Amino acid sequence: MTAIYDVPYMLRTREYYRAQGYDTDYKWAHNTTTPFTKFTGTLRDAKIALVTTAMPDTEQGRTQRQVYAFPCSPVPQSMYTSELSWDKKATHTNDVGSFLPITLLQKLAEQKVIGGLTENFYSVPTDYSRRHTCDDDAPAILELCRRDSADIALLVPL
Repeated sequence: MTAIYDVPYMLRTREYYRAQGYDTDYKWAHNTTTPFTKFTGTLRDAKIALVTTAMPDTEQGRTQRQVYAFPCSPVPQSMYTSELSWDKKATHTNDVGSFLPITLLQKLAEQKVIGGLTENFYSVPTDYSRRHTCDDDAPAILELCRRDSADIALLVPL
């Protein structure tokens, strides 16, 4: 039997923002016309791009909140996550593979399950501004995915 757990993510996020002092609830980004395209190829031929909200544990990642591209190889041993919003009582971010599955995807590529990974993974900062996310960060991520010839973007938010 498979257990299914209901994680009230949106409710918990609203409560978190209220605790931070925001007086209006976060308005989840949505589009009436989606920029996504149904993938019609096969996974074994697909180049996968990873997109995360965690930032590499570098001076650049710690100080500048913007979209970045970082090499998938070598796999980062740590990511800068301390300022991000996640349930620090329930989990930790010591295992990079648990939220940035580069090693797993590399193994799947070796086994010919997927075509491979893009040369880079992409970090996009979490932002309370829906406008900034939709108008600035999303187009920047799309451009990076296109530049690296990604067929599929796998979003792995922290």
